[in-house]
Amino acid sequence: MPRGPLAASVERLIGRYREGGAAKTPILAGATDVLAYALYRMPATLAACSNMLRRSAFHLPDITTVTDIGGGTGAAAWAARDQWPDASVTVLDQVVAALQLGRALHAAEPGGVDFTRWQAGSAIPAADLVTISYVLSELDQAAQSELVKAALGAAHRAVAIIEPGTPSGHGRILMARQALLDAGWQLVAPCPHQLDCPVRQPDWCHFSARVERSSMHRQLKGGELGHEDEKFSYVVAVPGGVGAPEVSDRPARVLRHPGKRKGLVELQLCRPDGTASREVVTKRQGAAYKDARDVRWGDAW
Repeated sequence: MPRGPLAASVERLIGRYREGGAAKTPILAGATDVLAYALYRMPATLAACSNMLRRSAFHLPDITTVTDIGGGTGAAAWAARDQWPDASVTVLDQVVAALQLGRALHAAEPGGVDFTRWQAGSAIPAADLVTISYVLSELDQAAQSELVKAALGAAHRAVAIIEPGTPSGHGRILMARQALLDAGWQLVAPCPHQLDCPVRQPDWCHFSARVERSSMHRQLKGGELGHEDEKFSYVVAVPGGVGAPEVSDRPARVLRHPGKRKGLVELQLCRPDGTASREVVTKRQGAAYKDARDVRWGDAW
């Protein structure tokens, strides 16, 4: 396909994502949009979903089936198969061209991924893990709540929801987080507690995943660097606390890039007691200082 139409489609899609809010029409309008999405957005979605599931997987040891709602060309499916290679994944989406391209991309994989046409409000296939990746921003508030409720009804072991790492994206995650708590589910990541989120406006809780750019990726986005950082917000929960450690045993979560200076590391932490605060680890603390030098944004502490 000529690069001109692809570049124009990328520019339009970037505008749609930046606008936020409920989309009156599907974001992916045809084959050109779908290919543009796969080239410019799918790598970032894959990186963010992989980061989310990697940090949550130790809470979810027995995942054999996954349903990804609004999965498009299959980024979350790749991330799930990376964590659970033998799991069967069902990707649901309303855009036929996205499903076709996703099916082609996964054709070399040894089975396990099914791409199925799905409309909002339709039944969701039951699975151990149900993921909602970058979908809530395309829905109005009532539809967001209905989709989260439907995911809870379909999930046997866990629900994972991820949105862009923006103030509005975090707002949608907070809505989903509260719905999970109201349904009696227990948060396992990133929150180290079941209390109100301590991160207040104008700040917001988000994390970052490094994305290595291909040459085509750089050309279509007009970028020069060989990488970019995808910011995302997420929440993962399990029903009734099964499979999650006691709150008192939870480690804190690193909320920002650690500040490293000579002889000390400054950490911004979300703590098991429901507070967010700063901790300074100095060289005098020996092993703790060595650990702090290696810790990264999003890690447990």
